[in-house]
Amino acid sequence: MLHLRVISPPEYTDALVRMLEADPGVTHLTVAPGIALEPAGDLVQADVAREGANKVIADVKSLGIVEHGGITLGPVTTVLSDAADRAERATPGDPTDTVVWEQLLKETHEESTLNVTFLAFLTIACLLAAIGVSTNSPVTVVGAMVVGPEFGPLAALSVALVRRNWRLARRSVIALAIAFPLAMTITLAATLVWERFGWITTERVIDAHNVDFIYQVGPFSLVVALLAGAAGMLSLVTAKSAALIGVFISVTTVPAAGYAVVAAAIGQWHRAFESAGQLAVNLLGIVVAGVVVLELRPRAGEESGPVGRFQRAIGMRTPLDR
Repeated sequence: MLHLRVISPPEYTDALVRMLEADPGVTHLTVAPGIALEPAGDLVQADVAREGANKVIADVKSLGIVEHGGITLGPVTTVLSDAADRAERATPGDPTDTVVWEQLLKETHEESTLNVTFLAFLTIACLLAAIGVSTNSPVTVVGAMVVGPEFGPLAALSVALVRRNWRLARRSVIALAIAFPLAMTITLAATLVWERFGWITTERVIDAHNVDFIYQVGPFSLVVALLAGAAGMLSLVTAKSAALIGVFISVTTVPAAGYAVVAAAIGQWHRAFESAGQLAVNLLGIVVAGVVVLELRPRAGEESGPVGRFQRAIGMRTPLDR
C-alpha cells in the first residue's frame, strides 16, 4: 500500500475527507485539525491501495489542494490490518503490476535533471571506459557501466513519451545531448594526454580483443538494449533496485562513448563510428523498450490491461477475480 499525507486548508478538509471515505481503496483515514503550520491547515492521512492510487491522487488534486496545501505519497513496507486487506480486495488490479504515474513522473523528473552531479558521474564513467579500452580490461569497462547515470534520462524519456509530457521529454533530451558531448570532450582531452605519455598506442587498442563487443554492432546489440530497457523500466515501477544494477551492466552506452573517444584520438575512425553506432542503438533500444513496458502494464485504477486480458484468455486467476 501507499501512505497518503495531505496538508489541507480548513475550507477544503470536509470535501477531502468525504472523498476519501467514499473510496473503497482508502483506509486508516485520520484527521488532525489545525496541526499543520507551513502551509497552515489540517493534516489528513490515509493508506491507499496501490491499485487505486492514480484515481485518489487525481481526486485530491481536483480540489485544488496542490495550490493551497500539499500532497505527499510514499510506500508502506509492512501493513498488518484486515481493513487494509479489504481495501486492496475492493480495488481492481494487482499492486505489483500497477504504475502510479505521479510517483514515477516525480522520480524520473529528478533522475533526468542536468546538474553537476550528473555530469560528474557521466564523465567519470566515460574516463573509466576509456581506461578499460586502453588497458584491455573488461572489469574496468563493467565498472564504467555501473557508474554511468544515463539510464535516468532514458527512463524519463520513455515515461514522457507515454504520458505525452513534452516538458519532461525536452528535459531528458537536453540532459543527454549536453552531458554526453561534454563528458566525451573531457575524456578526449585526457586520452590525448595519455597518448602523449605513451600510455595509449594504436597497437594496444587494436589488439584489445577483450573489449571488441563495445564497438561491434550486431543483431544482439539491439536485442540486449531492448531487454535491458525492459528490465530497467520494470525495476523502476516495482522498486527492484537489484535488477537495475543488472541493467547497468548489460548495456554498452558509456563504454561505447569511451571507445569512440579513444578510437578517434588514435585515428581509428572506423572504430569510432562503429562505437557511435553502438551508442545510438543502445540509447534507442532502451527508450523503445521502456515505452513498450509502460504501454503493456495496467495503470493504477484500471480494471484491466493487456496483461490482464491475456491472463483471462489463458484461464489464469487475476486480482479482479478475488
